[in-house]
Amino acid sequence: MIKDPSGAPESAQETIASLQKENRKLMRRIQSYEDIIRRNRATEAARASISNVMMAEKSQQEQYMALLLQNSPDIILLFDSNGRFTYCTDVFLRRARVPSAGLVVGRLFREVFAGLADAGWAECTADLFRDALRHNRAESLTAVLDLGREGAARTYSIHFTPMSGDRGEPVGAIALFHDTTDITQAMERAEHASSAKTNFLANMSHEMRTPMNAIIGMTHIARAAEDIEKKDYCLGKISDASVHLLGVINDILDMSKIEANKLELSCAEFSFEKMLMKVTNVINFRVDEKRQDFRVHIDRHIPCLLVGDDQRLAQVITNLLSNAVKFTQENGVIELDARLLSEQDGVCILQIEVKDTGIGITDEQKARLFTSFEQADGGISRKFGGTGLGLAISKRIVEMMGGSIWVQSAPGQGSTFAFSMQARRGEKQQGGLLQRGANWHDLRILAVDDALDIREYFQEIMRQLGLHCDVAADGQEACALIEQKGAYDLYFVDWKMPGMDGIEFSRRVQARHDRPHVVIMISSTDWSIIEDEARAAGVKKFIPKPLFSSAIADCINECLGLESSAPAVTEKRDDTDRFAGLRMMLVEDIEINREIVLALLEPTGVIITCAENGKVALDAFAAAPGAFDLILMDIHMPEMDGYEATRRIRALDMPQAQRVPIVAMTANVFREDIEKCLAAGMNDHIGKPLNFEEVFEKLTKYGGQSPRRSQVKR
Repeated sequence: MIKDPSGAPESAQETIASLQKENRKLMRRIQSYEDIIRRNRATEAARASISNVMMAEKSQQEQYMALLLQNSPDIILLFDSNGRFTYCTDVFLRRARVPSAGLVVGRLFREVFAGLADAGWAECTADLFRDALRHNRAESLTAVLDLGREGAARTYSIHFTPMSGDRGEPVGAIALFHDTTDITQAMERAEHASSAKTNFLANMSHEMRTPMNAIIGMTHIARAAEDIEKKDYCLGKISDASVHLLGVINDILDMSKIEANKLELSCAEFSFEKMLMKVTNVINFRVDEKRQDFRVHIDRHIPCLLVGDDQRLAQVITNLLSNAVKFTQENGVIELDARLLSEQDGVCILQIEVKDTGIGITDEQKARLFTSFEQADGGISRKFGGTGLGLAISKRIVEMMGGSIWVQSAPGQGSTFAFSMQARRGEKQQGGLLQRGANWHDLRILAVDDALDIREYFQEIMRQLGLHCDVAADGQEACALIEQKGAYDLYFVDWKMPGMDGIEFSRRVQARHDRPHVVIMISSTDWSIIEDEARAAGVKKFIPKPLFSSAIADCINECLGLESSAPAVTEKRDDTDRFAGLRMMLVEDIEINREIVLALLEPTGVIITCAENGKVALDAFAAAPGAFDLILMDIHMPEMDGYEATRRIRALDMPQAQRVPIVAMTANVFREDIEKCLAAGMNDHIGKPLNFEEVFEKLTKYGGQSPRRSQVKR
């Protein structure tokens, strides 16, 4: 029998119950211990997992840091407290052309950079960094370094920052080299462009105020002048200044179109030679003023007809020739040479050169020639004038034509400006320059000129035309040829020659000739200057120099009474009653513009009705639609503009409203402006300020459509 602790005996059942109770307590204790063990194990596992994650994150951060340093565009260098390399990024090795980091790690800053940059700079910079490390302060500086000794220096912004330990002691430093070359150059370009535009605006102010001063001043003088010669002189100066001012404005407009990417080409079929003839007619007056020798050579392999923008091409050539005349001294030589480089599948590549014996250009000036708002030399605008835009505009036009432009020059040795371009061969077949109806083989021609190249050119042209031509160097030699071979049918005679000049030779031919003949004078001098004396000596025709084959052929055709392809001989035009009976409505809100058109068209016989705005024009036409053969329509007007007036006229329920030609007359000359006029229902466009040759062309083109006009002409 079991006893309890008090000594009293327990029964068996009591003993068993007590043992079970103690067992349950023990089991709970064991379970508690097991729970603690499991929790401890879980905690250890969590700690191990966290440790692994932290180690992985640390490894990833280190990897990212390594990638950052490896791919950094900046040079990053680490130094110890003694200024020795401990680390460098790969970009430093590439820039410095160092094969591996082992060649620089452990070496002093001054030792490494003494071999990469100027030794003096390396020494001074090392001292600066040493003081910064000693005093625990950051330093910044800018340096231009050619680290690889490749002749390509770069600009660096250098930042040096000391690194401290836990107790603030210096343990090293970091140096960051940030490449600012591109930013620096961009800033310099921006500053240069800003300066160039400032200078350009100053030049423009001068270029525009100078002709305006001439216009205003000469107008005042003309008003006060009593004799007609003085008034005519003033009017001539006003005209010259106006043309110059218009050229400045056109340059500015073209440059604005280029910068807005609005400059476009308008391609059509044109005669290459006749385009050059127009250009030379523009430039001849300036050439004659400076008594320069102007020569033109055209490769006979260039197709007669090309497809391209002849106006823009003429603009480029005119610009180059104008510069050549401007920068070439008196009695200098200017040559224009055009040749065919190649042709494939109907696409021709031409090269056009303008060569002069002028002042020449330095290499430094060449670099700025084709830049907008600049000239080769700032003093040029003061000495010679000009906008400084011409070559930049020409460059853009040439590039749009699939070519390029360049210059060869040296100071005092003249310049050669050349450009290439592409144009398609024209599809039309141009007939022979000489018309049918004459026995060309029997035609006797004599060319008299003291210039050998002109005589050779005449013989070459005549060979191309299938004609024979004798040549003489002066009047005496020409007279000897006449004595030897008899009289000729056509004489091409230079005006100015040594000894017997062209006028005296013409008199002798006139005095001794007993058969029909024609004397044609050739000269670069304006015909109006020599016309009276030449006609008195028997001269019948005139061809300006430089000479073109089509002009000579046209002149021959005219001399034989045949139809010519174009007027080659300068004649005075008589506008009297030229458009007699033509009824025109002039729609223009500005009174002075109406007065100008009325005065200039008064001799032509045009019957003009004026309207002050589009509303007045619409009412006048609606009231009498058959009273007008042509409408010249301004665009910007009060109450109703030209676009709206045109649309309403076209919308009228009457046949005449659809048939009447309406020609826009506006200062809006961009392509989109012209297209807008056509879209409104207009037939054509004339730009302001008015070119009256163009006005006459439009009157001729559209005035002939009037039935009443046809009756008047009959």
